[in-house]
Amino acid sequence: MAKPATLNIDEVKAPKVTVFARHETFHPRFGWLKKGFDRAAENPKIFLEDNAPVQLGVGKNMVRSIRYWCNAFELLEDDEPTEFGEALLSHSGWDPYLEDPASLWLLHWQLLQQPCYATAWDFTFNHFRKVEFTYEDLYYELCEYRDREATRIADSSIKKDVSCILRMYAGQNAKASMSEDALDCPFTDLRLIQAAGDKRHYAFRIGPKHNLPAEIIVYAALIFAEGTYQTARTIPIANLLYDNGSPGLIFKLNESALCDAIERVNHIFKELSIDDAAGKLQFTFMTDHPTELAKQVLASYYDNQQGDAR
Repeated sequence: MAKPATLNIDEVKAPKVTVFARHETFHPRFGWLKKGFDRAAENPKIFLEDNAPVQLGVGKNMVRSIRYWCNAFELLEDDEPTEFGEALLSHSGWDPYLEDPASLWLLHWQLLQQPCYATAWDFTFNHFRKVEFTYEDLYYELCEYRDREATRIADSSIKKDVSCILRMYAGQNAKASMSEDALDCPFTDLRLIQAAGDKRHYAFRIGPKHNLPAEIIVYAALIFAEGTYQTARTIPIANLLYDNGSPGLIFKLNESALCDAIERVNHIFKELSIDDAAGKLQFTFMTDHPTELAKQVLASYYDNQQGDAR
């Protein structure tokens, strides 16, 4: 299978934007991202055409939702396919039908890169530090964040975002009616948020994730490290775990899960290591081009998967 085009990855520290409730109350359903990407690749103006609901086979509000999610996940930019989208979802891409959970983790990471067009998601994973919480906890803290960042956003928009986040990651346990819409989301497979004792309480699942490959973690660590410490060749493990935008927060990892991933990838990529500096663990990457190495690590995972499939 032909190797996709080289990725052009945004730096972590890109301009900040504030975007609430653009999803039309719909989380990304199975098949939506592939459908939206393919149709936009054929015709970037598809979402604006009068017969878009017929061409996409969904309602008018769902057309707007598909458009939003494809752009928010950086599969499209201004409705045009991105290099990331081509690499992942094109006919010769890594995982065109998103059959590998690793691709959902990669999309989850991509959604939260700056500029992030899902502000409530950015807040939930990077700023909201409660491990166990209720719908109301998340809603009220997100309202406080809104009041500091974008005061003209209505409370109803915040409620839509909180409900969408819980349906997207917690699935049928979320505060929503037991409908097809509440069940049909691939991102529940990540199990990042789960029920905690009763229907009112939720919890982030912190620690190792059985379907999150080491290569995805290390890819994210390298992207974050270069975007945050552009000239350094080491970054404290603590920063990779607890800094806003870090893989530790976005993937909800603990120290052992992060270090284990780095050590696994080190078996192939000797430029990577974990070092002890005065009792503090550091991630070391002996390269002048961490982003290029990140791309190689990511490509190595999909190359191996495609090799196993053959």
